[in-house]
This record gives sequence, C-alpha cells and structure tokens, in this order.
Amino acid sequence: MSYDLIVIGAGPGGYVCAIRAAQLGLKVACVEGRETLGGTCLNVGCIPSKALLHASHMLHETHENFEKMGLMGAAPTVDWDRMLGYKSETVGTNTKGIEFLFKKNKVDWLKGWAEIEAPGRVKVGDQVHEAKNIVIATGSVPSSLPGVTVDNDAGVVVDSTGALALKKIPASMVVIGAGVIGLELGSVYARLGAQVTVVEYLDAITPGMDGEVQKQFQKLLTKQGLEFILGAAVSKAEGGKVEYKLRKDDSAHEIEAEVVLVATGRRPHVEGQGLDKLGVALTDRGFVQIDKHWQTSVPGIYAIGDAVPGPMLAHKAEDEGMAVAETIAGKHGHVNYDVIPGVIYTAPEVASVGLTEAAAKESGRKVKVGKFPFMGNARAKAMFQGDGFVKMIVDAETDRVLGCHIIGPNAGEMIHEVCVAMEFGASAEDIALTCHAHPTCSEAVREAALACGDGAIHA
Repeated sequence: MSYDLIVIGAGPGGYVCAIRAAQLGLKVACVEGRETLGGTCLNVGCIPSKALLHASHMLHETHENFEKMGLMGAAPTVDWDRMLGYKSETVGTNTKGIEFLFKKNKVDWLKGWAEIEAPGRVKVGDQVHEAKNIVIATGSVPSSLPGVTVDNDAGVVVDSTGALALKKIPASMVVIGAGVIGLELGSVYARLGAQVTVVEYLDAITPGMDGEVQKQFQKLLTKQGLEFILGAAVSKAEGGKVEYKLRKDDSAHEIEAEVVLVATGRRPHVEGQGLDKLGVALTDRGFVQIDKHWQTSVPGIYAIGDAVPGPMLAHKAEDEGMAVAETIAGKHGHVNYDVIPGVIYTAPEVASVGLTEAAAKESGRKVKVGKFPFMGNARAKAMFQGDGFVKMIVDAETDRVLGCHIIGPNAGEMIHEVCVAMEFGASAEDIALTCHAHPTCSEAVREAALACGDGAIHA
C-alpha cells in the first residue's frame, strides 16, 4: 500500500506525528512492533513510573502526615501485586487510548518491525509499503556500563524496565546513576521500605541542573532516607555486588544490595532499520543527524525524538512530531528548543526551563536572580510541603525571563506559566503584575518575579 507518510515507532513522538499528519489531510501509517502503542514512555517508562510514584507518595502521606491532620487509624500496608496491577491498568488505559486515536484519525497501524529498504520503501514483515515521506521515531533504550550485565528476568541487576516489574519489594537497592530515572525509581522503593544507596560518577546529582537546586534536592532526598556516594566510578556489578572507585583518591570499595538498578542514561535506538545501507548519517554519539527541518542526509527521510540530538524527553519528541508533520504537509513546523521544560517527579518535584544561573552568566549577560521559598507560601505549608523554592533568572538589562528552576510542590505544573511567559518574551515584571489566585502554590512564581524587582512581599 502507498502512503503520504510512514512513521516508524509509536512512542510520543511517533504517534503524535502520525495523528497530526492525518489531521492535516495526509494518508498515514505508523509501524510498531510492540503489542501496544505508546512506545517506551507509555509502556515501560513515563506512565508506569508515575503510577508507582503516585502510589508510593500516597503511602508516605499516610505514614508521615495523616495524624498531623487528624486522620487517625492504622496506616495501610502494601500489597505489591495489587500495586503492580494498578500500574498495569494505568498503562493499559493510556495505550488503548492511543489505539482509539489512530482509528479516529484513520492512521493505519502496521504491526511489526520496520526496515527501510530504500527511500520511499518500508518493509514490515513480508510486506513492503511505499511512502512519499518516512519519519524515524524509534526512540531510545537503556544504556549500561562496561562490567555491568543487566538481566531483568533474574531481577538482581536491572534497568528501568526491570525495576518497574520486580517480583517483590527489595530490602535494599543500589542505584547506579543519580539522574532523573535513578532518583525517581530510587525514591519509589525508598518510600516502600527499601534501603536505597545512589552511586554517581560525578560530584553532584542531576547533572546540568541549577547548582542551588542540586544541593537542596540532595538534602531533601537524604532526609527521606536515600544515601549518596558521589564521585564514584563503577567498574563491576554482579550478583548484587557493586564495585567502584572513588575518583578523589582512587580507593576501591564494594557495596551489596538485593537489587541493583542501572540508571546510567539512555542511547538512541537506530539499529535494525537499514540506516547504514541507506547512508543515513549519524553523529559521533550514534544519533541520527538532521537539518533544521528534521530531515536526515537522505531526502524524504526525517527523524525526531530520542533518535536525534537533544534532551531525551517525551514532550520534546511530541513537539518535533507535530513540527515535522506540519513541515511535510507544506506548513511551517517550529520547535523552540530554548523553552523545553524538564521535570523530576519525586516529592518534592523539581522542574526547570531555560538557562541556569551559571549558564546565563557564562553567556556574558548581566543577570538578576529572584528567589522565593515555599516556607513563605501558605498553601504549600498547609500541605506540609514548605521545603524548596522558586528561582527565576532574568536579564538585568531587559528584564526578560531567561530561565526558572523550581523545587517544591506541583513544580511540574507551575513551570508552564514560565514557559508561556518565555515563549512570548515576557519580562519578570509581566509575571509580577499578573494576578495569581490565593492561596495557591503558583503564587511562589509571582513572588520570585517580584524578587527580581523591588522585592517579594512574603519573604
């Protein structure tokens, strides 16, 4: 069968691209070999991890805060099988939703794994389909380390996929890597009773994050029971034993746990699609090389999401999916890479967009910084979530917002106010003069904006 567009991969980038292209009048198919749509994000990533984060946070609240609010009675215990069932039901509801959207928008699901035989020709199983355009949206897979072998079936040394389906809650866990995935899943199991130790190669957690947020975040996670070994190079992980050397003195150490979670990032998944035969250029790090219109070195073949350079975020992939669909349909596709938020869904949440204070200063700008602590926010204190702050980075000469970093309650929701402001070139004063409902946690954003001028009211 012939199509205007075939999208390879039905993750957030791929399915959004397919749906948007169909909405724009193109005949579209999407190739996916999983039994369900949604890719890593919906099946073994974003969605199931958020289900476990929510469930474990509710458990934490019952044990830590219910009595403080006069909610008395025995605290609940954990039925792990039922919690995993809740996670699976959440995944199923979302993946079936994508299948419904495909049918609604007349997107054909080509079930199987794709190989691009030639420009305009995609083989799925024994069938070859023709397409005027092809989009590679094959996502990423967990990366590992030399000397570390992941075996999710055994359930001892696992990656993020295995950590979402452990047969039981471990008494202890070592997390290799203090990035987003490691800290989210580490906090899940810490809340469920595991002793969690995080081993990180660098000297700070969450690489690339604002320095003040890094320090506060580690402090709060430590308070929750997580332990950190920083500046440690892991050389081996086998049978629950992790061997590492401290970089400061090259001393050798060993730590043992019931489960070892390898959370050392992800790498683009581009193997098996015939890209080498086609001459599709890759970067030194194995990403598909694209131009400003997301087109690869082979005309008519595009790439988006985790398969291409940039932050490996589902919403970045979605933005690129919509943009490339509009480009193929003859419209103007656009992604503002300077305004892509990042969120860590722990408790407290951590969210950021734009430049850090250090990056803003390194760019040669004169910078103003406005901070406001959640201890000054009535709503946050009422929810026992007064830890953390909002930090706004502003150009001192123009008052234009350059970035914002939030650690606190609902940070992942509040960051979007700043995203919209930055998208429209707003100043800190614009945010400061905008009425915010009281009492809300979002008032802390306004207060941080006020702190960039004459000063916050409640600090």
